[in-house]
Amino acid sequence: MLKYFGAILFSAIFCLAAQAQADGGKQPEQTVIRPGSAPSGKANPDNFTGNVRVDPAFRAVEPARAYGAYVTFEPGARTNWHIHPTGQILIVTSGKGVTQEWGKQSQIILPGDIVVCPPGVRHWHGASPETAMTHLAIGERDPGNPVKWLERVDDEQYKKAAGEGAKAR
Repeated sequence: MLKYFGAILFSAIFCLAAQAQADGGKQPEQTVIRPGSAPSGKANPDNFTGNVRVDPAFRAVEPARAYGAYVTFEPGARTNWHIHPTGQILIVTSGKGVTQEWGKQSQIILPGDIVVCPPGVRHWHGASPETAMTHLAIGERDPGNPVKWLERVDDEQYKKAAGEGAKAR
């Protein structure tokens, strides 16, 4: 998994270099992206339950495919079940969250935790019932669609996953 994380992180760094190079074929140079330089937005309510804000961090610029965004989930908010064709890395930056892989026990996630979700793994993630959670999501754009969105995590599934069903730390 560390090898997979390293590949995604390298791709993210390469993405930033590609952004600089995309400007007329000049020699690549370092790019500084300032916080707040891209507008915040609400997550698509078709794919999320509850209040979720997305703050873009960096975008993929050809030939790179890596992108990153800070995603903040209010208490009780969560994604639908979903699959990333090229995988995903989540770096929890604040709060308390929950993540679960299909057919497995849910896990509590806290600041500093890194969730490495390999390509094709069905999962969901979100905030705990009482505390908001923010993570930096890093992934790769797959030509066509970076995420396959599936059914909602219903309230019963969520309560079980966030409560007694969650793997303690």
